[in-house]
Amino acid sequence: NSYNIPIQLWILDSHPFAPPICFLKPTANMGISVGKHVDAHGRIYLPYLQNWSHPKSTVIGLIKEMIAKFEEELPLYSLSSSDAARQSELLSYIAKITEGDTDMKSRSKIGGKNEGCFNKITVVGAGDLGIACVLAVAAKGVADKVVLLDLSEGAAKGGTMDLEIFALPNVEISRDFSASADSKVVVVTVNSLGNAQTYLDVIQSNVDLFKGIIPAIAHYSQNAVLLVASHPVEVMTYVTWKLSTFPKSRVIGVGANLDSERFQYILTNLLKAEVLAKDAWVIGEQGEDKVSSWTSYNLVANQMEGMAARNSREKVASRAMEVLKGKGQRSWSVGLSVADLTDSILKDKRKVHSISTLAKGCCNINSEVFLSLPCILGTRGVIEMVELEEDPLVQEKLQSSAGSIHDLQQQLKL
Repeated sequence: NSYNIPIQLWILDSHPFAPPICFLKPTANMGISVGKHVDAHGRIYLPYLQNWSHPKSTVIGLIKEMIAKFEEELPLYSLSSSDAARQSELLSYIAKITEGDTDMKSRSKIGGKNEGCFNKITVVGAGDLGIACVLAVAAKGVADKVVLLDLSEGAAKGGTMDLEIFALPNVEISRDFSASADSKVVVVTVNSLGNAQTYLDVIQSNVDLFKGIIPAIAHYSQNAVLLVASHPVEVMTYVTWKLSTFPKSRVIGVGANLDSERFQYILTNLLKAEVLAKDAWVIGEQGEDKVSSWTSYNLVANQMEGMAARNSREKVASRAMEVLKGKGQRSWSVGLSVADLTDSILKDKRKVHSISTLAKGCCNINSEVFLSLPCILGTRGVIEMVELEEDPLVQEKLQSSAGSIHDLQQQLKL
């Protein structure tokens, strides 16, 4: 027998890097046969969609797989006249999709449940860092649901397989971008493992990877805060900002949050400089070019006292930075830092963190570069940048970092 099966394909702005969203579109006398490839609302799920990879995946290839799978298991059946009336609700649902409602919103309306207060976090990338972020966020209990988007080739293996085996509560593993829909925070941890020859080639490979990820993520979670942990964090946060077209306040990098927390801990617990630690920050560019600085609202009024206090403070800060140099950044420690940042965002804590943010206009920086600076974080990302003490040496260091990062960004193909 031959059947005409009506389908509806939604091609996203991020196509061909992201797969289409596919629905059956039954007529009034057709019913949906729920199965492994189709849900009750007619949404189509196929291996071809889950494993979508440009340029080998195409719409023609997708339709060929639909033909093959629907031959094995018909997705529709003919309704009797008495059943036809029940089809109207489903057709109404599809009409809402056509009018612009997202799948998640429509499902929440049908279920009668308000999902507005649902704290969902998506972690993109199932490498060591991605899994560390999932475990840290789950352990901190800041999210109602954590989705791990595994974009690696082939079947689940390593840590991803272990997560599936030992199924953590409220943790979902998926290869479908739509699983990230309506996330409050999206953490990007992916890094390209290509055979690049130069540092610029490595970064360009990461940029090419992000081209297929960020637009799709932005499409499904249009109000999310994007938190970048990929390397180099300053450049990849800039790339994410450009590809997402999100406001600068909602695109941040992990930056020097971990270093700042360690710096303050060393000052307080090892060097017993608790008063200094409250206003101490590690800022600038990740790596060897980071620098310590201080917020400006706790300065000594008297100039002579201020000079003496500054000299004493700089000696202690120098010792703290030496201790900090001996501390590497393991995946699990960065994961803890990510959980700390998501906690501040989801709970609207208005806490100050040193994170990668757009530095244009700060310290006489005129280029669009991201550097770590102390910022107040809330549900909408960066609420306000905290004013730093004016220090010519620090400003010179930041301007130097901004210049080198900007030169590198100019060589990238976005």
